[in-house]
Parts: sequence; C-alpha cells; structure tokens
Amino acid sequence: MESYDAVIIGAGHNGLAAGVILADAGWSVVVLERNDRPGGAVRTEEVTLPGFRHDLMAMNLNLFAGSRFFERYGGRLREGGFDLVPSSHPVCSVFPDGRHVGISTDLDETLSSISALSAADVGSYRALFDRFAETAPHLFPLLGVPMPSIAGARALFGGFRALGRGWPLELGRLVLQSSREFAADHFESPEVAALIATWGMHLDFPPDVPGGALFPYLETMAAQANGMAIGKGGASSMVEGLTNLLRTLGGEVRYGAEVDGVTVKSGAATGVTVKGERFAAERAVIANVVPNILFGSLVPDDQVPAEFRVKVRRYRYAPGTMMVHLALSDLPDWEAGSAAGRSAYVHIGGYMDDMSRAYGEAVAGLLPSHPTLVVGQPTTVDASRAPNGRHVLWIQVRMVPPRIRADAAGEIDATEWAEAKEPLADRVMSILEVHAPGIGPRVLARHVMSPEDLEALNPNLVGGDQLSGSHHPMQFFLFRPFPGWSRYTTPIVRLYMCGAATWPGAGVGAGSGTLLGERLTTSRLARFRR
Repeated sequence: MESYDAVIIGAGHNGLAAGVILADAGWSVVVLERNDRPGGAVRTEEVTLPGFRHDLMAMNLNLFAGSRFFERYGGRLREGGFDLVPSSHPVCSVFPDGRHVGISTDLDETLSSISALSAADVGSYRALFDRFAETAPHLFPLLGVPMPSIAGARALFGGFRALGRGWPLELGRLVLQSSREFAADHFESPEVAALIATWGMHLDFPPDVPGGALFPYLETMAAQANGMAIGKGGASSMVEGLTNLLRTLGGEVRYGAEVDGVTVKSGAATGVTVKGERFAAERAVIANVVPNILFGSLVPDDQVPAEFRVKVRRYRYAPGTMMVHLALSDLPDWEAGSAAGRSAYVHIGGYMDDMSRAYGEAVAGLLPSHPTLVVGQPTTVDASRAPNGRHVLWIQVRMVPPRIRADAAGEIDATEWAEAKEPLADRVMSILEVHAPGIGPRVLARHVMSPEDLEALNPNLVGGDQLSGSHHPMQFFLFRPFPGWSRYTTPIVRLYMCGAATWPGAGVGAGSGTLLGERLTTSRLARFRR
C-alpha cells in the first residue's frame, strides 16, 4: 500500500490543476488516470494522417488563458514549453444566402461587418460592448468564486457600489433571459441575433431556454475584447504542461490506473483501489468524475444517505455531440470570403428557429436534418498542426441524440451510432459544401467520432455530452452538481469532487480544480466540510 496526502481520480485539466496547487503547498499527490495519457476532454492526436494534429474535443483555451490558475502558474507553464497562439478573428457566422457577420478584435472591423446588415445594430453593439467594459471587472470575479460564498457576496456588493443599485437587477435579468430574449432587446438583424445565440449551442442552450443569455453574451464580448487563444501544436500541450509542472513539484501521475473503488471507513474516504492495489489518502480523495460514476460505481450505496442518492439519479446530461476531423490540402474557399477564411471558428447554424429545431430533434432522439456546426480552423493561426501548406478542420456537430430513434430527414435508416456516424458526417459535408463550395476534393482524410466514441474515450462525456451535465438553471450556479453540494464536498468526509460537473461547469478554465485546491490549502477553509 502506498500513502499520499491526496489521491486524485482522473488526469483531466481540473484534477491536474488541483494537484499542482496541492503539491505547491507541500502535499504529496498522486493522480490516477485510466487512459495512457492525460487530458480528459483536452486531447490532441494524429487521427487522420501522420503530421495532422487534431484537437479531438476541446480547442478554445480562452478560459484557461484568462484564469486565476494561469495568472499564478502561466510563467512556469511557458518555461516548460507551453504556449498560446492568438487569433484576432475569433468567430464568424455564415448563412445560406451568402450573408455573414464576424467579430474582430478591431471594433471598427466588427462594426463594419454589422453595418452591412443593420445600421441600427451598430450603435446597439457598441453600447453593449461599452457596458461590458464597465461591468466585466465585477462580473468575472463573481463567476470565479465558490457558490455560494462570502467572496461571491463581496463581489456582488462591489459591483453594486461601483455600478449602482440597478446592476444586480441588470445581472439578474441577464442570468434569467433566453438568448432569443437577449437578442431581441438589443438587435434587429436576424443574422446578428444568430451570431450571439449560436454560442448558446456550445452549451445546451437553444434560443428559447431560460438562462441561455449569459454565456452567449460573455463569449461574444470576450471574443470582441480578446480574440481567441489556442494551444500551440494542439490543446494537449496545456495538459502536458500541467503534468510536467506537477511532477516538477513532486507530484506523481500514473497512467493505465483505472480506479475501481473508493475506500470508506467510519464515514470518511481513506483511499482508493486500482485492481486490488490500495492507495491511501491521508487528507483528501479528489474525484474528477461525474456524479453518476463516483456514486454509481466507485462509492458503495450504503455509504451515502438515500436522499443524496436521489440527487445523483436526478443529475441530467445535455444532448450529445459528434466530432468530424478533416485533413485538408487547403483551407475551405468560403462563400463569405476572407471574413470566414481567417476566423478561428465559423458557425453554421442558420437562424434562431433552425437552432431550436436542431436541438428539439436531438432531444427527441432524432438525427437532426440540419445540425448546428461549429467549424474550427486552427491552422489559420497555428501552422504547426499540419504539414507545410496543409490544414486541419475541426467540426463539432451540435446537437445529436445520445441514442438514435430515427432520422429527422428520413434519409438515414441506421439507429446504432456505429452505422449512423458516417452517413451523418456525409450530411455535415453537404452542409459545409453549401458554404464552402469545392471542399470535398480538398479532403485528404476524415475521422468521425460519435457520442459513443467520445464516451468510450472519456466516460465523463455521458452520451457524448461534452459538458458533463446540463447547464440549465436547475443545475448551474449554486445548484451544480446538486442543491446544497455546490462547494466540492460530498456526504463522505475527505471525499471531494471537481471537474465540469461542478461549479463553474464546463470549459477549459481550470475553475473547479483551482477553487478546490485553494480551499484545501487554506487552513481556515479546510476546517469546514461545507
């Protein structure tokens, strides 16, 4: 039996971030990972052809670049070889009639793109961005503290003092609005509205779901202010940097070490087992896994109260995602021209009603007739991801059903993902062809990952849900993962949770790992279980 201060289950970036903070504070730490490499949903591989490096799931590292963890450890990560590559043209939305609208970090360029669609929306967008500049110093600190907490109350009060008594009401309205309602408040152009709303489809917010306005607002305004950052050579360079830093601080990372149980004695976690081998934890077991795995497979039912088991059963997942990775001889020749050609992301989602229809079909178990596509073009800013003159394309298909009942278009008969994924990828290519004519002959190789493939690679992606759980209001903020358990604790003493299933949710921002690591290494907070 080996003994450590902390045993961490899962080498996703949140588990690694927590491990770094603990090791930096002098804790002995081991991270146990079932796969042969770290990363969780942050993974880069050559899945099409040699030399073509594809981010299998996460690509955008904006949240990490702006995180408190990166502020603290970014210098050491860069010393270890990790680097970020910026894009000044983060996103563009394209539409079937050739219309388009894009965001550039040059505000005048963005406003010019909007003015081609609506003169009135130019003033609205500028006013929205000006207001964002005023509120961001008070909003982002609120999103980077535990929920609920005294720090959160202080951040809210600080905003109240600086911005006036109307700000909490303004924030409350934003948190409760749907993206359609938010867009209607500010814009008249359906294309500009769709540009905003498509960000909601990155989570599980079609246009009419309450609570769906906050993320699209933040993503749009942050993209305007900062562009987009991706990892040089691939997103996995980030987790490789975290792993190397953890080892430099004395921590260990072990691969092929799938935890089969958490040991509990007298109501407290005392360690874990891996194929019968025990790893003792003197101070903490940290599970970077979704609740259903932790309390469905690793912790015996008789160790947690019945009412808590009910909460676990009620945990809800978003619809699934399918990934299509392309190795290209050249970049797409977009109908939208250079506005799309230089963008890190190109959104192909149509209009609000199209997104609502695609989401509704997926929830009903149907393969969407026209899914929302997020097309990533990382080689527009990072040529190191492909051989000289070649490119990679990264396509998220949102949304798709975790289990197939039928095809909304009536064209695909298969109801098993193993047989349906390639025909659905053909549909994706047909949609892409409308906006980038001639893309087909440029494809050198294709790799398709169904929801089942994603879950097989990372069990936290249940049904292909890359969010590790719905972000609808009933399961977000102080309700994530469960009401009363939003501060990383569990009914078992010294057993903690982190990862996308805990606040602040999905995204590569190391938020939960940082907050939990700081909690455990701050003696005053460490005395409190909840």
